[in-house]
Amino acid sequence: MIVGVPKEIKEYEYRVALAPSGAEALMEAGHEVLIEKGAGLGSGIEDKQYEAVGAKIVPDRRELFQRAEMIVKIKEPLPEEYDLFREGQLVFTYFHFAADRALLEAMLEKKIIGIAYETVRENGSLPLLTPMSEVAGRMSVHEAAKCLESPSKGAGVLLAGVPGVAPANVVVLGGGSVGANAARLAAGLGANVFLLDVNLQRLRYLDEVMPENVTTLFSNKQAIGEILRIADVVIGAVLLPGRRAPKLITRDMLDLMKPGSVIIDVCIDQGGCAETSRPTTHGNPTYVEAGVVHYCVTNMPGAVGRTSTYALTNATFPYVLELANKGFEQAISENKALREGVNVYRGKVIHPGVAESFGLEVGKLIN
Repeated sequence: MIVGVPKEIKEYEYRVALAPSGAEALMEAGHEVLIEKGAGLGSGIEDKQYEAVGAKIVPDRRELFQRAEMIVKIKEPLPEEYDLFREGQLVFTYFHFAADRALLEAMLEKKIIGIAYETVRENGSLPLLTPMSEVAGRMSVHEAAKCLESPSKGAGVLLAGVPGVAPANVVVLGGGSVGANAARLAAGLGANVFLLDVNLQRLRYLDEVMPENVTTLFSNKQAIGEILRIADVVIGAVLLPGRRAPKLITRDMLDLMKPGSVIIDVCIDQGGCAETSRPTTHGNPTYVEAGVVHYCVTNMPGAVGRTSTYALTNATFPYVLELANKGFEQAISENKALREGVNVYRGKVIHPGVAESFGLEVGKLIN
């Protein structure tokens, strides 16, 4: 199979979808690997490192897309990339269709075969979402600390506090990978942390393993409303695989929050968990609404490209290799996790969560 890895063009995106070690393994398995010129530079990987293992550097972006049978990316395709795809081309990347109907319609029109990292499910977990959830969860605390500072229009609160002055109250909505990593890091810095989830079994586990300054709470509208009153930081970390994130924080709820408090909406890729959230970039990451600082960067892990690239490719590469070795049909027949990752197939919506988000019918796969 010919595998193509384009350079990511999303603003402030520094990751690349394949490390040189992955390219080498694909070559050893008999496949051809095309890397767009400069694709790895944001992660500290030079073209010569790919060439050293036998990959071909392609300066022409259109040529790479035309030749590749499988495109392996990081971020969802942008409008300027839509015309590069062709019918039947296998595309393996983060899609987050539920937050972008225009993207979904474009990929349906192109009749690609789209496998989304975020819905590949294995043994109840999301192995290709987890690495970036770990990065984003930890980054969310770093960004919250900055957003609380007065130059960022925050309340001027030090997350950790100092002797004689109380630390910040950090509320984490969602006890999955993002939420657990955020809670643990915030607690480690000395903040008072409140971790909310709707899964009692998960809350019991988190209550056992989290530091003493993490309080677990069952999540419902009333509990969220009450905890927002004391929150200095709210980290949105809820996830419904393939579906839009639930709006747990309404516009009216902002009136409950303290002036200069902060919302870090990590689930903005899936539409965000606050009604007032809208996508931002690393270049202009925040805005203030109703006195609350909103941080809604859609590709948080992209800012730490080197760490994120290796963390993600460690997880994605076995699936890339399986798809290349077996081809799409055999791979999804033998691997249920990959099958659950299929979001669109030759003009049909396959994933129930994506279909539900837009009131569309669920199509059937070839087998």
